[in-house]
Amino acid sequence: MTILALETSCDESAAAILQGDTHPPALLASLISSQIDLHRAYGGVVPELASRNHALRLHPLVAQTLDAAGLSIHDIDAFAATRGPGLASSLLVGHSMAKALALASGKPFLSVNHMEGHLLSPFIESDAAPPPHLALVVSGGHTLLIHVEGTGQYKRLGTTIDDAAGEAFDKVGRLLGLPYPGGPEIERLAKDGDPAAYAFPRSTPGDLDFSFSGLKTAVLYTTQKLDDPSQHTADLAASFQAAVLDVLVSRTIAAARRAGVKLVSLSGGVSCNKALRHALAQACAAAGLDFHPCSSSLSTDNAAMIGYAAWLHLRQGDSSSLSEDIDPNLPLVATS
Repeated sequence: MTILALETSCDESAAAILQGDTHPPALLASLISSQIDLHRAYGGVVPELASRNHALRLHPLVAQTLDAAGLSIHDIDAFAATRGPGLASSLLVGHSMAKALALASGKPFLSVNHMEGHLLSPFIESDAAPPPHLALVVSGGHTLLIHVEGTGQYKRLGTTIDDAAGEAFDKVGRLLGLPYPGGPEIERLAKDGDPAAYAFPRSTPGDLDFSFSGLKTAVLYTTQKLDDPSQHTADLAASFQAAVLDVLVSRTIAAARRAGVKLVSLSGGVSCNKALRHALAQACAAAGLDFHPCSSSLSTDNAAMIGYAAWLHLRQGDSSSLSEDIDPNLPLVATS
């Protein structure tokens, strides 16, 4: 079984090819065409610019991916693409292309939830399919605690009620005058700062949900009180990052105990943060839990995770109708 997957949910054009009948499938090729430099001047992603560049880049990117895998389009057994969540105009480009390829070839099509791709990505390179576990998925638009019982069997234990962790990183980055995206810049500066310099709040809105809006506001008010915030950027970054990590880690351990699992996974773009990976690894070890983070190379938006989710669903006999439409607000199928 050979799958060609496309990912165009935001500002990354990505294509990947996975092949195999047993776990794990071989990742034959995974290419990403980044648009970060295009959007940096605007301090964030411009939807029209993103979709226009997806349309320009995706066709040659698919050709390059096939070349890298040593295959032709006729060797592909199924096509997959991200259905949502994401930017509507961006989603349409990849979703429409994958459907067109499936229709032209008479091969199956799979419409994949972007967050499910992140959720399952820690196991792309594992010897076995994802076992029951507690997943922390942290990205620019989502912060989720998911009890995974099997492929397609998910129970949401916690989510963000306002700003997601990645969104908070980017917004605070702008407050501190840092280049876009703010997350990597804050992590870099935090290494030279004092995480206890400022007593930023650790908001706990109830149960296992997250709230980072108040933390962002606290950083804003603190900078307004400083004569020259630029002289305190490292300490501000370190204190902010420490507050975010404290909440993420404590909630994750609490959720794992509630779910009664022995394994915790970490994925999503923010999982690239080395301080988060270290703090959660330590907390899991102290709690007697196994810890399985996503590979850093597969943490940000990519098509390999979309292909892997599609591969797991195909093994279960699942496929999508060619009439399936995108959904910019598509939730991860789960119950609270």
